[in-house]
Amino acid sequence: MSRTETALLHLANALVGATGAVYAVMIYLLQPADEWAVVSHPWQPHVQHLHVLVAPLLVFAAGVAWSRHVEPRLAAAGRPGFATGLPLLLFLLPMTASGYLLQVAVAPGWRQAWGWVHLLTS
Repeated sequence: MSRTETALLHLANALVGATGAVYAVMIYLLQPADEWAVVSHPWQPHVQHLHVLVAPLLVFAAGVAWSRHVEPRLAAAGRPGFATGLPLLLFLLPMTASGYLLQVAVAPGWRQAWGWVHLLTS
């Protein structure tokens, strides 16, 4: 991978991670100002939107990393570093899938299930 591709991956990961962490704090740790409030913090919808908008950048950067870094290493299975794509497969795929499913789930039980999968794999 080139330095630009690596920088893109790190930047995308930092943006998605930071917005996701802030959003998780707002959801799980902050209490609404009053009992009728829909959100726990006035910035909560903005942070959620920013998280959803920067997430495709991470998916794109991970695809670049897969094609330029992981796939060639998997093709040369005898070389050291064979397990380089394992964390990408174990965490990125369920994180991405649960992020999309979380946005389209209607039933509260499914929303909660996808939310936990997304939180744990992130």
